[in-house]
Amino acid sequence: MKAEIFLPEDYRPAEDEPFMNDRQLEYFRRKLIAWKNELLNESRDTIEGMKDSTRNIPDIADRASEETDRALELRTRDRQRKLVSKIDAALRRIEDGEYGYCEITGEPISLKRLDARPIATMTLEAQERHERREKVHRDD
Repeated sequence: MKAEIFLPEDYRPAEDEPFMNDRQLEYFRRKLIAWKNELLNESRDTIEGMKDSTRNIPDIADRASEETDRALELRTRDRQRKLVSKIDAALRRIEDGEYGYCEITGEPISLKRLDARPIATMTLEAQERHERREKVHRDD
Protein backbone atom coordinates (compact mmCIF):
# COMPACT_ATOMS: atom_id res chain seq x y z
CA MET A 1 0.00 0.00 0.00
CA LYS A 2 1.30 3.43 -0.95
CA ALA A 3 1.88 6.15 1.59
CA GLU A 4 -0.68 8.98 1.66
CA ILE A 5 0.51 11.90 -0.45
CA PHE A 6 -0.03 15.34 1.04
CA LEU A 7 -1.42 17.88 -1.42
CA PRO A 8 -1.96 21.47 -0.32
CA GLU A 9 -5.48 22.75 -1.09
CA ASP A 10 -4.14 25.20 -3.70
CA TYR A 11 -1.70 22.76 -5.38
CA ARG A 12 -1.47 22.93 -9.15
CA PRO A 13 1.01 20.87 -11.20
CA ALA A 14 3.86 23.08 -12.41
CA GLU A 15 6.25 22.80 -15.36
CA ASP A 16 9.26 23.29 -13.05
CA GLU A 17 8.76 20.03 -11.14
CA PRO A 18 9.50 16.51 -12.39
CA PHE A 19 6.81 15.40 -14.86
CA MET A 20 4.23 13.01 -13.38
CA ASN A 21 5.85 12.93 -9.96
CA ASP A 22 3.82 11.50 -7.05
CA ARG A 23 2.15 14.85 -6.28
CA GLN A 24 1.07 15.41 -9.89
CA LEU A 25 -0.27 11.87 -10.16
CA GLU A 26 -2.20 12.27 -6.91
CA TYR A 27 -3.58 15.64 -8.10
CA PHE A 28 -4.91 14.08 -11.32
CA ARG A 29 -6.14 10.94 -9.51
CA ARG A 30 -8.22 13.07 -7.13
CA LYS A 31 -9.46 15.27 -9.98
CA LEU A 32 -10.59 12.21 -11.96
CA ILE A 33 -12.29 10.59 -8.95
CA ALA A 34 -14.17 13.82 -8.11
CA TRP A 35 -15.32 14.13 -11.75
CA LYS A 36 -16.46 10.49 -11.82
CA ASN A 37 -18.39 10.88 -8.54
CA GLU A 38 -20.09 14.02 -9.88
CA LEU A 39 -21.18 12.17 -13.05
CA LEU A 40 -22.45 9.17 -11.07
CA ASN A 41 -24.45 11.43 -8.73
CA GLU A 42 -26.00 13.26 -11.70
CA SER A 43 -26.90 9.90 -13.22
CA ARG A 44 -28.59 8.76 -10.00
CA ASP A 45 -30.56 12.02 -9.87
CA THR A 46 -31.71 11.50 -13.47
CA ILE A 47 -32.88 7.96 -12.80
CA GLU A 48 -34.82 9.13 -9.73
CA GLY A 49 -36.32 12.00 -11.74
CA MET A 50 -37.38 9.67 -14.53
CA LYS A 51 -39.05 7.31 -12.07
CA ASP A 52 -40.95 10.25 -10.55
CA SER A 53 -42.01 11.64 -13.94
CA THR A 54 -43.44 8.39 -15.31
CA ARG A 55 -47.06 9.34 -15.54
CA ASN A 56 -49.90 9.25 -18.00
CA ILE A 57 -50.09 12.59 -19.82
CA PRO A 58 -53.36 12.91 -21.76
CA ASP A 59 -52.30 15.85 -23.99
CA ILE A 60 -50.43 14.53 -27.05
CA ALA A 61 -48.22 17.63 -27.39
CA ASP A 62 -47.24 17.50 -23.70
CA ARG A 63 -46.54 13.78 -23.95
CA ALA A 64 -44.39 14.29 -27.06
CA SER A 65 -42.49 17.07 -25.33
CA GLU A 66 -41.84 14.87 -22.30
CA GLU A 67 -40.68 11.98 -24.52
CA THR A 68 -38.28 14.33 -26.35
CA ASP A 69 -36.90 15.58 -23.02
CA ARG A 70 -36.49 12.00 -21.84
CA ALA A 71 -34.68 10.93 -25.05
CA LEU A 72 -32.32 13.90 -24.75
CA GLU A 73 -31.66 13.07 -21.10
CA LEU A 74 -30.91 9.44 -21.97
CA ARG A 75 -28.46 10.50 -24.72
CA THR A 76 -26.73 12.81 -22.25
CA ARG A 77 -26.50 9.99 -19.70
CA ASP A 78 -25.09 7.65 -22.37
CA ARG A 79 -22.35 10.20 -23.15
CA GLN A 80 -21.64 10.49 -19.44
CA ARG A 81 -21.47 6.71 -19.11
CA LYS A 82 -18.83 6.65 -21.85
CA LEU A 83 -17.02 9.47 -20.06
CA VAL A 84 -16.98 7.44 -16.82
CA SER A 85 -15.31 4.55 -18.68
CA LYS A 86 -12.68 7.00 -20.04
CA ILE A 87 -12.12 8.27 -16.49
CA ASP A 88 -11.70 4.66 -15.29
CA ALA A 89 -9.16 4.09 -18.09
CA ALA A 90 -7.24 7.23 -17.04
CA LEU A 91 -7.21 6.01 -13.41
CA ARG A 92 -5.80 2.66 -14.63
CA ARG A 93 -3.09 4.53 -16.57
CA ILE A 94 -2.15 6.33 -13.33
CA GLU A 95 -1.85 2.95 -11.56
CA ASP A 96 0.17 1.52 -14.47
CA GLY A 97 2.54 4.51 -14.64
CA GLU A 98 1.42 5.43 -18.17
CA TYR A 99 -0.67 8.51 -17.31
CA GLY A 100 0.35 11.81 -18.87
CA TYR A 101 2.15 10.33 -21.85
CA CYS A 102 0.84 10.33 -25.42
CA GLU A 103 -0.34 6.88 -26.53
CA ILE A 104 0.87 7.67 -30.08
CA THR A 105 4.23 9.42 -29.60
CA GLY A 106 5.11 8.55 -26.00
CA GLU A 107 5.82 12.24 -25.37
CA PRO A 108 4.55 14.01 -22.24
CA ILE A 109 1.09 15.59 -22.64
CA SER A 110 1.18 19.22 -21.49
CA LEU A 111 0.04 19.86 -17.92
CA LYS A 112 -2.36 22.56 -19.19
CA ARG A 113 -4.02 20.04 -21.50
CA LEU A 114 -4.27 17.42 -18.77
CA ASP A 115 -5.67 19.96 -16.31
CA ALA A 116 -8.34 20.97 -18.84
CA ARG A 117 -9.01 17.41 -20.05
CA PRO A 118 -7.62 14.88 -17.54
CA ILE A 119 -8.75 11.95 -19.72
CA ALA A 120 -6.54 13.08 -22.64
CA THR A 121 -4.50 10.23 -24.14
CA MET A 122 -2.64 12.22 -26.81
CA THR A 123 -0.62 15.40 -27.06
CA LEU A 124 -2.49 18.24 -28.74
CA GLU A 125 -0.41 17.79 -31.90
CA ALA A 126 -1.10 14.03 -32.08
CA GLN A 127 -4.82 14.64 -31.43
CA GLU A 128 -4.98 17.22 -34.25
CA ARG A 129 -3.20 14.83 -36.66
CA HIS A 130 -5.61 12.05 -35.63
CA GLU A 131 -8.65 14.29 -36.22
CA ARG A 132 -7.34 15.46 -39.61
CA ARG A 133 -6.80 11.84 -40.69
CA GLU A 134 -10.28 10.92 -39.45
CA LYS A 135 -11.81 13.83 -41.40
CA VAL A 136 -9.97 12.84 -44.59
CA HIS A 137 -11.16 9.22 -44.31
CA ARG A 138 -14.70 10.31 -43.49
CA ASP A 139 -14.83 12.37 -46.70
CA ASP A 140 -13.89 9.34 -48.85
